[in-house]
This record gives sequence, structure tokens and C-alpha cells, in this order.
Amino acid sequence: MCSAIIESVIGTAVAVLGEDIDTDRIIPARFLKEISFEKMGNYLFQDERFDEQGVQRKHPLNDPRFEGASILIVGKNFGCGSSREHAPQAIHRFGINAIIGVSFAEIFSGNCKSIGVPLLRVSEVDSQKITDQINKDPKTLITINLPLKRIQFLGESIEFYMPNHQLESFLSGQWNTLEILKANLDKVRDLNQKLPY
Repeated sequence: MCSAIIESVIGTAVAVLGEDIDTDRIIPARFLKEISFEKMGNYLFQDERFDEQGVQRKHPLNDPRFEGASILIVGKNFGCGSSREHAPQAIHRFGINAIIGVSFAEIFSGNCKSIGVPLLRVSEVDSQKITDQINKDPKTLITINLPLKRIQFLGESIEFYMPNHQLESFLSGQWNTLEILKANLDKVRDLNQKLPY
């Protein structure tokens, strides 16, 4: 069984910059009590976007200029901290289909792959170039071409890095680990019977 093949992501972008943005900032721990991921998108960056009374703070995700953005631009070591799956779920369910950053925490990267959200690594210079353009014109359309390993907009073509095993999983439709396990239940049960514990 295969998931959908992901060869491209096309959309507008929004930048939430800063180094070491951890999963507790992305989705505060109190929302982990939810029994499903269904509402996670409602809580994305909750404590940075809203005060205690629920009044909006100044934040890129509250800026109407970036409404509907499906690509997120971030800085270094994004998604560090605890390994909670709720963080990528919140991002994806908010409407983000790809993340461009300087670097990512390894477990966060794997959790994103498992739900079909490509993470693209670029240099600080290229990250700034994309950020400057979307701040100048939030309606700039960005095309992520996975086979070419390119981010394209307005005649610009920026190369990104993604580990080969992740890239191949998107291009072959083998990124959803849960679906892969469910499609191979007989093999899982067989292996389980052979384990000594």
C-alpha cells in the first residue's frame, strides 16, 4: 500500500523565525490531553498568538496578509525539545504542507515525514531571500519541486537539502509509516512471534 506521491508543494508562505523554537512553543503541553489530533491546528503557537483572555497578539500567523499560507519558513533547530507528534500535527492541520528552514530537530523531521510534510533545508542567506520576498509581497507563489530539489519563485531557483531516504519516501509514496505497518500486518505478527520477549 502506498500513500500519495508528493512531488511538489505550491502555495504562499509565512515566516515564523527564530532559533531553537521547540515543540512546547509550537503546541503547549496542556493540549496533549486531547484524545485525537483533530483540533490540533486550532492550538498552533497558542501562547504566542493569544493572551490569557484569548485576545490576539501580534504574530505572523495572525497577520491577515499571510492568511491561507501553506508553506512555513523557519530558522535553525526548529522542532527541538520533546518528541511530541502533536507539533507537526498542529502545523499540518493549520494548513501548512511544507516547511523551509535552516535546520530541524531529527525526531521532529521524522514525525513530519510520517504525515506527509516535507522539510527543506536551505542556507541562512537563501532563507532570508525567501523571507524578504514574502514580506515584500505575501501573495508571492512559491513552488517546491522535490525531484529537482528546488524552491522556485519569480525567476529565483534555490536548491534545498533533504536526506535521500526522506526524499525517496515522498517520491515513491512510502512516507506514511502507519499505512506501511497496516499493509504488512502478517509480517509484523510473524516477527512478533519470533521475538524472545
